[in-house]
Amino acid sequence: MSHDLVNVFELPSVETVYQWRRKRTGPRGFRVGRHLRFDPNDVRAWVDSQIGEAA
Repeated sequence: MSHDLVNVFELPSVETVYQWRRKRTGPRGFRVGRHLRFDPNDVRAWVDSQIGEAA
């Protein structure tokens, strides 16, 4: 799912997603084994909050 976020948001790399997680500025994620996963509802809520802050 991290790569999906990179593609959807046209991010420079998956490292950006990992930085968001470390800084707690991106959508809420969770680990499944060594893989980082995101609930689509959490991503949608995060996007909505970003739009709200920008308005």
